[in-house]
Amino acid sequence: MITVRHLKKVFKDSSKELTVLSDVNCEIRKGEVISIIGPSGTGKSTFLRCLNRLEEATAGHIEIDGVDILDRRVDASLLRRKMGMVFQNFNLFEHLTILDNITLCPRTLLGQSKADAEKRGMELLEMVGLHDKAGSLPSELSGGQKQRAAIARCLAMNPEIILFDEPTSALDPTMVSEVLAVIRRLAAQGMTMAIVSHEMQFVRDVSTRVFFMYGGEIYEEGTPQQIFDAPQKPVTKAFVNRIRSLNFRLENRHYDLYGMFGQIETFCSKYGLGNSRTMAVQHTVEEMLSEILPFTGPVSLDLEYSEKTYGLSLLITQENVSSPVLSGCDSDSVSLKLVRGMSKSVSEPENGLIRVEF
Repeated sequence: MITVRHLKKVFKDSSKELTVLSDVNCEIRKGEVISIIGPSGTGKSTFLRCLNRLEEATAGHIEIDGVDILDRRVDASLLRRKMGMVFQNFNLFEHLTILDNITLCPRTLLGQSKADAEKRGMELLEMVGLHDKAGSLPSELSGGQKQRAAIARCLAMNPEIILFDEPTSALDPTMVSEVLAVIRRLAAQGMTMAIVSHEMQFVRDVSTRVFFMYGGEIYEEGTPQQIFDAPQKPVTKAFVNRIRSLNFRLENRHYDLYGMFGQIETFCSKYGLGNSRTMAVQHTVEEMLSEILPFTGPVSLDLEYSEKTYGLSLLITQENVSSPVLSGCDSDSVSLKLVRGMSKSVSEPENGLIRVEF
């Protein structure tokens, strides 16, 4: 249904240029639910806005049913009748009732009669659970109700594709589930959708495929299981697991141990890891560096905390190591026994890499 090739978007002002989309390539097939995730500022919303030409792309091609919509000869208004969009902040007309908000475009753009538009509008309000709010003004509705009304308004145009730009980001947490329930229902009915969302569990449940955007491009894509359970790229893995990290690189044995201790304590305190895990990491670093590692080359230490699983790991990588370090230690090594006692597990998956879990 949609093919995107080498899509680029550059914002310019008098003093600088900002490349938001650098090279986006993808396909969206009929009936798919595509969720778009990634850090803030990576071009997710801009990508959606380029799909329906609310933003004009700088370069590239967007084909919908074989028609390149970036061709200047294509009527953008005809495109928008095929592709609906639901925004973060509802964009309802505050002076119109909810039913009038829903019927306005079908009457003015599709030429529907008032009776037909209102009949369809009431059916849609019933579907989103707002049948009794038809005569209300937007100011009389909660945020979740406004967003459900905005979805009904979008559906009134009979779109083939719906774009959702963070549809729950402006809502109180208590109202998020009611909007997501409506989107789930649309997905079950086979509606083609592209959804920018930070609701990871919802993304996992509802999506056909997931696009992870990073650096202005689709950095990795796959099924929800592939993206959330077995991401192939480190940046994707860090994002979906919400991994926070602290990194050190030591060129030789002349390092500032106490400075490292201070940074470890600050890191652990920031993420509420507690004194016992903080001290376990500090003592493990000290024993590893002073007693266990042969220091045949530079050493990297990466402390990683997953906000998703609450797991805390220390990865120690030493260059120029040709044989296992731990198995080469004295079986009665006090230092290794201390490290094992302070951690959940100690492993050496490959030469030069030691992994300690706390």
